[in-house]
Amino acid sequence: MFATLFALKNRIETASIFAFFFDQCQSGDYFPRTFSSSLIYLDYNRTTPLAPSVLEAMQPYWMTHFLLPGQEHSHAQAVGEALEQARESVAGMVGCESFEIVFTGGGTESNNLAILGQLTHSQRHQDKAGHVLVSQLEHDSVIAAAHSMEAAGVEVEMVPCEVDGVVDPDRIAGLLRPNTQLVCLQLANPVLGTFQPVREVADICHNRGVSVHCDATQVFGKHPVEVSRLRVDTLSLSGHKFYGPKGSGAVYVRRGLNLSPIGYGEPREMGLRPGAENVPACIGLGAAANLASRCASEVSDNFSELAARFFNGLQSSLSIEPILLAEDAPRLANTLAIEMPCEAVRIQKAARHLVMATAQSTLPADEITRSLQAIGRSEAQIRRTLRISLGWTTSRDQVDRAVGLIAEACDAVV
Repeated sequence: MFATLFALKNRIETASIFAFFFDQCQSGDYFPRTFSSSLIYLDYNRTTPLAPSVLEAMQPYWMTHFLLPGQEHSHAQAVGEALEQARESVAGMVGCESFEIVFTGGGTESNNLAILGQLTHSQRHQDKAGHVLVSQLEHDSVIAAAHSMEAAGVEVEMVPCEVDGVVDPDRIAGLLRPNTQLVCLQLANPVLGTFQPVREVADICHNRGVSVHCDATQVFGKHPVEVSRLRVDTLSLSGHKFYGPKGSGAVYVRRGLNLSPIGYGEPREMGLRPGAENVPACIGLGAAANLASRCASEVSDNFSELAARFFNGLQSSLSIEPILLAEDAPRLANTLAIEMPCEAVRIQKAARHLVMATAQSTLPADEITRSLQAIGRSEAQIRRTLRISLGWTTSRDQVDRAVGLIAEACDAVV
């Protein structure tokens, strides 16, 4: 009964927050109270605020419904039912069966479980050294997880991208070997916004008996995703990228695919993740998945309008025209990597009311630096690049104010 009430309540909340978000996107009134009203947040690819309905859905599970699903009591059974309802919501967003969803502690853990789980299982059942292809654009958690297997004899080969920020499927086809076990290719790059040809790569790999892992953490809540169309074997997602709680995530594991656990203890989550379930985070992830499922198509159109407004505003406001990177490639509508006339850090310091992303100068190279290096940008060009990522609550007024602040900052430092 409790799970049924939760499902009904969540549907009602989803409908209301759906309308709420889009109304407020246009007026610019909504943002967490902890932020100054003058602050303009343009770093949604890094993290997003928790949606009010997600917070409300989570609240009872901190104290009132604190039992674990495995405890022998009717209240625990109700918690378990609510957990499975959340799993079904995530599966609905991904486009798979609920038993193919494994809850994790976030996108990083999802990437680790997908990659290490497959490679470890292969090593235990195959008497040969493996070979892994990893796109040069991948997140640190993907690259590091793959390289961690080198000590066990796995050879990791990095796949460069083209100058437009897209990996060529033919290049991957040419690098496949008889002992290639896994190819890692993200769905969209968080810096350039470029979509990668995941389906084409999956078709090539499956014809050669090679698995494909896809880091899709940047796409949910911005663009519709159907895993059946991607044909990948594993896919990762992270709740805090689409208005869910931090520390929540999941990995899609194709039915029939065998993974080995990468942690040990009392088994949970299909035997792949030990320890007590983080029930509030899982419930929050399910609520956020409901929002993302309903909003993805419409926010994409809204993002396109706002992104065009932003870049056109910069072009008309600056004496030296900015450069939009990967302009002709298929991209996330909310993401703009822009080379400015002056150093981005100086703009950031002058425009203190803006939250945006720039490359970090310290070593090792961060994700922004690595992505820009991958498309051949020089060190000076990287220092001049801003990454702007819009969110559901970004308004036209915020875009116009941000353009004005950036233009003023450029004039002050050029």
